[in-house]
Amino acid sequence: MSGWHSQIAVDGQPGSLCLGERVGSLDRTQALDRFLAGIERRAFRMAHIATGNEDEALDLVQDAMLKLAHKYGDRAEEEWGPLFHCILQSRIRDWYRRERVRNRLREFFRSPHDEEGEDPLEQIADATAVAPDEDVQRKRACAELDVALRALPLRQQQAFLLRIWEELDVAQTAHAMGCSQGSVKTHLFRALQVLRKRLGAHWP
Repeated sequence: MSGWHSQIAVDGQPGSLCLGERVGSLDRTQALDRFLAGIERRAFRMAHIATGNEDEALDLVQDAMLKLAHKYGDRAEEEWGPLFHCILQSRIRDWYRRERVRNRLREFFRSPHDEEGEDPLEQIADATAVAPDEDVQRKRACAELDVALRALPLRQQQAFLLRIWEELDVAQTAHAMGCSQGSVKTHLFRALQVLRKRLGAHWP
């Protein structure tokens, strides 16, 4: 992710940057590289939980990274985290809107004789039910958490992941979700209630 910065002119050429500016630009690029590398896996997991599709999740994360680099790369480093999550959650909401349209079209054109497909959440649970004996409890707990998170409404899912997982404060979470701080608290409260009830013994 280092291709967004402008090519620096050689000293002595018209419009070239001075040495201090060149060093500063390089330092900022390296800092942005480190930030993106550090957040990439967590961001992918958030997007994957939201979409249930690895390819879609990867596209959303890469798109958010590119927008952050191109539009906000010159911002202070402490602003990158909240800005990135704001971009990513916006992309996820857009994906949800597009998916709702696709689902309506699929339902409209689906033949009444088509067989009902299996519930994807059931498939997830079945795929993770068997695990090696030595860590069956850990894998089962992780699988249950994934299924429970994917079953949450999007806004509850966002509030939980941003506040609990990413440890953003209420104001930052509200900005990322595009809602009020009161709404963040409400969505998180409801998410925690559902997760505690569903996870039971797996809840920490």
